[in-house]
Amino acid sequence: MLYTLSRSPYACDLASLLLTARVGDDLLLLQDGVIAGLDGALALEELLASPLSLYALDADVIARGLAAHFSDKIAVINYNDFVSLTVKQEQQMAW
Repeated sequence: MLYTLSRSPYACDLASLLLTARVGDDLLLLQDGVIAGLDGALALEELLASPLSLYALDADVIARGLAAHFSDKIAVINYNDFVSLTVKQEQQMAW
């Protein structure tokens, strides 16, 4: 399953997303969801403790001026990589 988080982790039910996550699932942070990848954020700690492989869309990290504060534990990818994730995972759920 490919999960996409497009809202701030503080404006959605991140706990429910994490309860449904399984080994082999991927999470892509995009739009305001990239806030979850900030160093020191509680949301980041929760994501890192999950079984998810974590990705963030580079354009959204840059657009929000977060690159200097973004965790190096999350793979920052481009749109082509996003397409590859959608091919890899047959199902997708948006949060």
